[in-house]
Amino acid sequence: MRRALPACALAALLAAGPAAAVPGIDEPDTVKVNAIRNPEIHTYKAVLAGLDSFDQHHALAPNVAELRFRIRPRGGAGLPQAPRVRIEGDHDFILPLDLDASHRFSVPRSEAAEDAHGEVVLNQKRKFYRIHPDVRTPGLPANVRRLGDLRLECKTMVAIAKEEIPLFWVLTINSLLLTRDWCNFTHKEAMPDWGFDSDAPLVGAILQEGNRSKLLKTDGDRFSVALGDTSWGDDALVELEFAPAPAAPAP
Repeated sequence: MRRALPACALAALLAAGPAAAVPGIDEPDTVKVNAIRNPEIHTYKAVLAGLDSFDQHHALAPNVAELRFRIRPRGGAGLPQAPRVRIEGDHDFILPLDLDASHRFSVPRSEAAEDAHGEVVLNQKRKFYRIHPDVRTPGLPANVRRLGDLRLECKTMVAIAKEEIPLFWVLTINSLLLTRDWCNFTHKEAMPDWGFDSDAPLVGAILQEGNRSKLLKTDGDRFSVALGDTSWGDDALVELEFAPAPAAPAP
């Protein structure tokens, strides 16, 4: 008999927004769910858990200086106009955060923000945008992702999710997956995939290391890779093939 994970448990597992393929468990094989919380709001306590996870597992991406976050559109929305992000908390606590040209930002450790029970808040409509960790080794082309970066991104994402969902669901998912390491769980002989966003719609994605390669699943502007497959090293690269840009309309 096939055992299905409860919908809420799947939502908790993918709280930061990835897609997962869980062969032998899910029906259909690929499950896509949204965050339990509004995706563009994270508690500062949860962000600190992400920062701690980044520090703990930094060896996965040793050339990444700090954990950064990125604002991404969702549901076909375009990039936000004049986005602003800040930490808001009790007693009118406000700490603005600096965005770069790619809508990325870092979150400092702040005892004052923690004491104020702060939240990281984006000044955009909640249903159109989300905030998620973004781990990228410098110097790689825009269409290349390093596997160790993706593994670390997943670990920080899950650490944040675990702080933002009820403890009951954390323990339930640990029990269902038979591990506390959600990024690397396996099911029998299957190796579940984790889904990641790309910067543009895709026509293909290939995982490469040395003289071997593997074709990855893509769906729109997302690609999926089995993070727990230790036969691929952290320096393996995912090469993304972006779809051609639409032709400009005739004058």
